[in-house]
Amino acid sequence: MNKQPLLILAVCFILGILFQDKIALAEYFIDGVAVTCLVLLVVICFHSYFLHKTKTVLLMLLLFGGGIILHFYNTSLSDDKLLIKKHETVTFKISQKLNSSEKYRKYEGVIQAEGTCFNSIFYVPKDRKELDFIHYYKAEAYITQPQAPTYDFQFDYAQYLKRKHIHYQIYISEGIVSAERNDLTWVDRLKQYRFEVLRKIDKTAISEKTKEFLKGIILADRTEIDARTVRDFNRSGLVHFLAISGTHIVVVFGIFYFLLTRFTTLKLRKYAVILSLIFIWLFAAFIGLGNSVLRSCIMLSVYFIFVLLQRKPDLLHSLALSAFFILIGDTQQLFDVGFQLSFLAVLGIYWLNQPLLKCFPKQNNNIEKLLYNTITISLSAQLATLPLVLCYFHQFSFISIIANVVIVPFSEIIIVFSFVMTGLISLGIDFDLINRVYDEVIQVLLKMIHWFAEVDFLFFENIPMSGIEVMSASVFVYWLRPAILKFKVKNAMRLLMAVLLFLMIRSGITAFENQKEEILVHHFNKTRIFSVKNGSRVCFWISDMKNKTEVLQYIINPYCASRRVDHFEVKTLSPSIQKVVFRDKTYDLK
Repeated sequence: MNKQPLLILAVCFILGILFQDKIALAEYFIDGVAVTCLVLLVVICFHSYFLHKTKTVLLMLLLFGGGIILHFYNTSLSDDKLLIKKHETVTFKISQKLNSSEKYRKYEGVIQAEGTCFNSIFYVPKDRKELDFIHYYKAEAYITQPQAPTYDFQFDYAQYLKRKHIHYQIYISEGIVSAERNDLTWVDRLKQYRFEVLRKIDKTAISEKTKEFLKGIILADRTEIDARTVRDFNRSGLVHFLAISGTHIVVVFGIFYFLLTRFTTLKLRKYAVILSLIFIWLFAAFIGLGNSVLRSCIMLSVYFIFVLLQRKPDLLHSLALSAFFILIGDTQQLFDVGFQLSFLAVLGIYWLNQPLLKCFPKQNNNIEKLLYNTITISLSAQLATLPLVLCYFHQFSFISIIANVVIVPFSEIIIVFSFVMTGLISLGIDFDLINRVYDEVIQVLLKMIHWFAEVDFLFFENIPMSGIEVMSASVFVYWLRPAILKFKVKNAMRLLMAVLLFLMIRSGITAFENQKEEILVHHFNKTRIFSVKNGSRVCFWISDMKNKTEVLQYIINPYCASRRVDHFEVKTLSPSIQKVVFRDKTYDLK
């Protein structure tokens, strides 16, 4: 506690949020927790020998209780639902554009109905005009609520939306009438300006894939990017390069800071830092204040506040304060996959980067330092996040390690080039030579990423990983640092015990799952699937093979990973079959 008080208190606060999310205490219990926290706060303010010895425990209990209370009220506010008709004329405005599907453009927006406002997901047919941020819209709509999944291995989209305080999905069916808004905020104006810049990029004389890459890497707009490119970034482990992340924010900060320091004296350097921080927040607002952008800006701001206050910057202190700021604003952020992976990656870099760097030869120049640091930072982040990545996505490619080492060193150059391109396009400046050079560079980059993604023998999917396995694998990562720093029998034995613990847990869960026999009926859109699992093998009968790729992605692969299936078969089921009799039991496929 003496070394990392903020980190420990942040962990207690997070445990309080998790406790409330899993146990869901009733309101009268929350009142008791609130009174207890108030008493603890008063007691902590007194000074005595006894309290001096117990103040640490009291502070931890106070933060634990604070997490419970805050998450209770945050959840109760998001649970308010309205009684509205399925078919209704709705008035709404757009707050964010989401990834499009084959048939619809998706938006997040605010609907006005029953005298109140609430967030919804809007599905607008692609043949309609794109919606913007400076109009109200009115249209006939079909309103539905997302349903919880039938089985535990399926992605819970309803819960995902609920954590974003969204309870409705709205399909626009008739013509849309618009009216210009007279209540625009500066955030709305920034969003609209971004929307106009995106349209300017669409009009440039560069290839479509380069346009989509440019919109994604600088303006955080991946809504129209093609499925093949997304697949390539996912399989090569470089999706963080396409998404706006800490690297992008640091580079943007560095560009502005570099320009400011060229025209200021040494005494004014702190003002250059302040102006650079202001700029990255304006940039974050401009590209939509997404969760990953917000996290990166808060982390960077907290770090440089330590610098400005002439305090020694501490990465863990910055990390803990960032977590507090984000979770106090919205406790549901804790359950966002991006939040968990970004904080784990930073912890991994803090814990493993320097030990791994000592395994390399001494760096004699800046190029060697850049190369070795890139390798060790990438390895540290991947080792720390790997257990959680496997738990959520059940896939991993060893080529991602090589891909990150090859591509990441050039990421800063690509980001700076993309930033300059976006600035020129937004100002209406069109240099044909620069456009062609940028297009060629990005096309080469995309081809390299596609090559990495196509290395199938190093790509593994349907990898099972449960919560307890994640924790046991994290123990291995924790003991890896002392084993690298100083090889001793004690450290080696701890590492070996962590490996054995993980293998024992994994073998036990796999053996338990392989003893089960399971028969299920699945529905994917209008496709019906009947599955029979026996031990570590399963067979799927599909009524419509046209949707086989989607069924494989959303039904078969998640099922195999959840049930630890080693082998599966896919067979055709006649569409005319309405019922299946298996082992004297009838299953309805309707």
